[in-house]
Amino acid sequence: MNPEIIVEYIDQQKIICAVVLQIKKQRLRLLNENNREVNLSAGRLSHISGDSLNLSLPRDILIKTLKKKSKIRRELTDQIDIKELWEILHEEGEEIDLAAMTLFCFDPPLSSDHEAAVIRAFFQNRFYFKFGKYKFTPYSENQIESRLKLAKEAEKKEKLIGEGVNWIKGIINKTVKDDKKTDPEIIKILQSYYLFEKESKTSLIAKAIIAKAGLGSADSIFNIFVKAGIWHKDQNIDLIRMDIPNTYPETVLKSIHRIVDSSGEFTNEAMRMDLTETSCITIDGQSTLDYDDAISLEKEGIGYLLGIHIIDVGHYIKDGDCIDHDAIARASSIYMPDEKISMLPPKLSEDFCSLKKGELRPGISTLVHLNQFFEIKSYEIVSSILKIHKNMSYTEANMLNGENDPITTLHKMATVLRDRRLKAGAVQITLPEVNIWIDINGEIGISKIDRENPSRMLISEIMILANSLMAEFLTEHNTPAVFRSQSDPKTRLFKGVETSIFLNCMQRKQLCRAVIGIKPEHHSGLGLNSYVTATSPIRRYYDLLTQRQIRGLLGYEKPYSGEELEKLIQMLEVPMVNAGRLQFQRRRYWLFKHLETMKGSSCEAIVLDSRRDFYTVLIKDYMLEWKISAGNMKLKPGDLVHVTIQHADARRNQLSLFV
Repeated sequence: MNPEIIVEYIDQQKIICAVVLQIKKQRLRLLNENNREVNLSAGRLSHISGDSLNLSLPRDILIKTLKKKSKIRRELTDQIDIKELWEILHEEGEEIDLAAMTLFCFDPPLSSDHEAAVIRAFFQNRFYFKFGKYKFTPYSENQIESRLKLAKEAEKKEKLIGEGVNWIKGIINKTVKDDKKTDPEIIKILQSYYLFEKESKTSLIAKAIIAKAGLGSADSIFNIFVKAGIWHKDQNIDLIRMDIPNTYPETVLKSIHRIVDSSGEFTNEAMRMDLTETSCITIDGQSTLDYDDAISLEKEGIGYLLGIHIIDVGHYIKDGDCIDHDAIARASSIYMPDEKISMLPPKLSEDFCSLKKGELRPGISTLVHLNQFFEIKSYEIVSSILKIHKNMSYTEANMLNGENDPITTLHKMATVLRDRRLKAGAVQITLPEVNIWIDINGEIGISKIDRENPSRMLISEIMILANSLMAEFLTEHNTPAVFRSQSDPKTRLFKGVETSIFLNCMQRKQLCRAVIGIKPEHHSGLGLNSYVTATSPIRRYYDLLTQRQIRGLLGYEKPYSGEELEKLIQMLEVPMVNAGRLQFQRRRYWLFKHLETMKGSSCEAIVLDSRRDFYTVLIKDYMLEWKISAGNMKLKPGDLVHVTIQHADARRNQLSLFV
């Protein structure tokens, strides 16, 4: 190659015509058609012409000639139909050089302009041929089909990005009034990215929309959705993220009619013990609507007959029916300050499967015969017909304790039962519980509940007794169930009942995780040889499974085999974890919403842990653990400090405290 030769090169996806002014060690100095001198390597050239220009000509003549040359080549390029060439040549599938391809495109005589036009045409349309250095290879039909599919997807993607940007800008500028005019897929793409970020399958499209709309971060999507009316300012994001159903399918709601129509059939079952004349009471929280357990106490000689009665949910909900499948998807009722998601539809959980005052209900009753010292002489588990005489709140029961029976005697009995468990090695954690609710005016209410108050302790101990006796019953009959077990604590910090919040927190950290299995094993925390939970079949699917095993032993249905039970436990693992996590995080959200209004207020806190850079403290008013910077402070676990709330952000789960 010599100076004066006309060449072409690619710059910013355009082919530029130029003349070589100087060559120096494979570096070229060019004058291009735009009257610019450029330096580049010979490898950058897309075409080297056989034509040349006299460099002694005036510069403006050189530029005019290059422009004319470029125009001729563009006009020749327009004559080339790449798709038509592919249809002729693709079956051969062979590589074609520049000279041959130029012959396919034009009739002789041929010039450098024709060759340059071919390169320009294939550069502009690279869809049908693989284009290398003066070589062209047609793609196969399958390859073209795939490329067409990809091209359509790319086109759709660009369209979605454009529409997404316009929608966001419309929301910001208040020019979009109805989000239904927008492609629902755009909402879905942005929602998915906000919820799952990089894990979202459409994260790249979402990121492009966010970037082009100038939002800055994914967090901004939430505010956009609130402005658009898609979400509200306190939207339960975790509920959406975990895909927990909070409505009931039409098939489930229709099936309730079948249950309603046959709801009284249990009264005709010969094996059910009629306990309708027994004075049964429920004791629950003031706002409770789903009553799943009741108790009764009668004098029996110098001893007592204690009845622990559980609603027989298994009578209504059959294994494998649509209501059963829907309940498995939730696995548990979820109680949040602003919402309750019942495992079963409210028509069941708050009506036909609830032990409501004055209503006949099927039950599974544990009847315990005790002597005057509250020692168990014997027990039996029966199916029953129940009629509740009173639905009582914890507050009412507390007021009656020490005044009236059976509450007074039941409390004495519960105290004795607890003492026995403690002597057997039980670890009793007595930390208060923080109750959070949203009132009818949307205000956040917070109160601390003493779980050791008489009526709560009474119910807790009697339900532990019922569960332990049902575990014993299942064990004696060699029947698998949802047994709970717990190894000994790593360290035992105290025995009996300890009132120190600090020691209770420390002891809780030393407890081993409870384990679920189908065989009975020791439960250290409760001080029991075996344990199941079967007293809340309305609220927990694990309890319903165990109740079905008991029903099987009573002759109602075939119990699950161990293998069937293990499969069900495995199915329930994820929804149970999600239910617990959702309940915890939603309570945390509303607590932080309250703390947002408490900026500048001071609270007492206990130092739980000391590290080099931070301390973990427990804010006593809210039973909330949080980390604070160590700074220059010298604190030790157990110290009491006062912390000031500097900043709280519920949506971002942020809290800043100053000691």
